[in-house]
Amino acid sequence: MNIDLHCHTNLSDGSLSPEELVALAHERNIDILAITDHDNIDCHHQISSLDTDLMLISGIEFSTTWRNMGVHIVGLNMDLSNKDLLSGIDFQTNARGLRANLIDEKLHNLGFENCLEGAKRFCSGKQVGRPHFAQHLVDIGAVSNIQQAFKRYLGAGKAGDIKQQWADLETVISWIRGAGGIAVIAHPTKYNMTRTKLCGLIEDFIDFGGEAIEVISGAQKADTTQNMAKLCNDYSLLASCGSDFHAPGQPWAALGMVAKLPESCQPVWAKW
Repeated sequence: MNIDLHCHTNLSDGSLSPEELVALAHERNIDILAITDHDNIDCHHQISSLDTDLMLISGIEFSTTWRNMGVHIVGLNMDLSNKDLLSGIDFQTNARGLRANLIDEKLHNLGFENCLEGAKRFCSGKQVGRPHFAQHLVDIGAVSNIQQAFKRYLGAGKAGDIKQQWADLETVISWIRGAGGIAVIAHPTKYNMTRTKLCGLIEDFIDFGGEAIEVISGAQKADTTQNMAKLCNDYSLLASCGSDFHAPGQPWAALGMVAKLPESCQPVWAKW
């Protein structure tokens, strides 16, 4: 089966509407799809009425911190009407609003005026994120492309990298588990952690009730997959996989173009 359990619409930081993303999933012959927008589930209200033979799994990608490092936790197969989950989403939405204001303030101090209002012009959903600020910086000629905006102003360690307002790891996992879902460590190789730190994250994640890790995230080398599979099995975690799709034309994160999990791994969908 073709399974993609991590992708984004324009209701967070993707470029396609929920309807367009589902249509692309059909084109790519995807069998099971989870849309995991950042800290919101608005897309699921739009796709719930679609006539599709896709197996659509509820999903979300929560931002959180662990030992002052930003990490992302995907929630899969949740009850989207769960009150604790909805309260958690409200908390994160407020945190994103605060974060947007702080980014606007930081950019103002660097000489860029009205960045929040500018970023909102590129936002289809309720939440303004760093990619929307990046698009604004490109639009006003401050940088030549999105990558440069992150390298100079919005990426890790830069002025627009604001983390401290998120709910903590244990709380985020409790929201997912409270809604009957499975918590997954998203794209573990992208945090630039040492092996020791990554193992520490996994151990705390398990202690808090986490159950799975993305063994495959987008296009990655075979040795990376084998390394993540070994880590997954060493800690008796379930294995997930996803493209982390945001927009067409990005071959490193192409919807539905996800390699098969190693046979040694127990897939997360085995619990559904």
